Amino acid sequence: MATLGVRPPPLTSTAEPPPLFDGTTRLYIDYGCPFAQRVWIARNYKGLQDKINLVPIDLRDRPVWYKEKVYPGNKVPSLEHNGKVLGESLDLIKYVDVNFEGTPLFPSDPAKKEFGEQLISHVDTFTKDLFSSLKGDPVQQASPAFEYLENALGKFDDGPFLLGQFSLVDIAYIPFVERFQIVFAEVFKHDITEGRPKLAKWIEELNKIDAYTETRVDPQEIVDLFKTRFLPQQ
Repeated sequence: MATLGVRPPPLTSTAEPPPLFDGTTRLYIDYGCPFAQRVWIARNYKGLQDKINLVPIDLRDRPVWYKEKVYPGNKVPSLEHNGKVLGESLDLIKYVDVNFEGTPLFPSDPAKKEFGEQLISHVDTFTKDLFSSLKGDPVQQASPAFEYLENALGKFDDGPFLLGQFSLVDIAYIPFVERFQIVFAEVFKHDITEGRPKLAKWIEELNKIDAYTETRVDPQEIVDLFKTRFLPQQ
């Protein structure tokens, strides 16, 4: 079984491809990519470490064979399964949930299902709002996005997660909340959970789930990346 916490080194442009389409199921990720992190969390939570091999790619120095032979979109995540390769993180977390054994990650309760779909359909807007906030007054402009989550967390009271119990919906949001919590604290000296007790509890409870914490990024890497990529030079 894959040892928890030990991460294989990312494959770079000089790396040979794995034996593609040999029946092995592979999840291609980049350790720093929030989209890939979603599928990585789902795989871990369902206990599929032995069923889905993790193949980390270095997106800054990616192998040519990845685009040519694996995924023409040349992005991560992608999943090699049953002789084909699938992409798009929100599709993949649903695919992994439906097509593999392990704890179901979406509730059967109709009200929760409906609200869950609503939250998943909003997540791209949520992330766009967070990133665009960096171009103006971040604390003020990102506030509605965090308020949206705070309000959503009040819908079901049978647990601290977005649908009460841990689900795909939490997985869809947490990689971005993780990054913005770190950046707002470090760069803007602002705590995104201030005045948002449900959000604070949600993050606290997620940090008790090994399937998630094993995928977390080094906070300093996040700060450095945001400073170079998204923030105007101070």
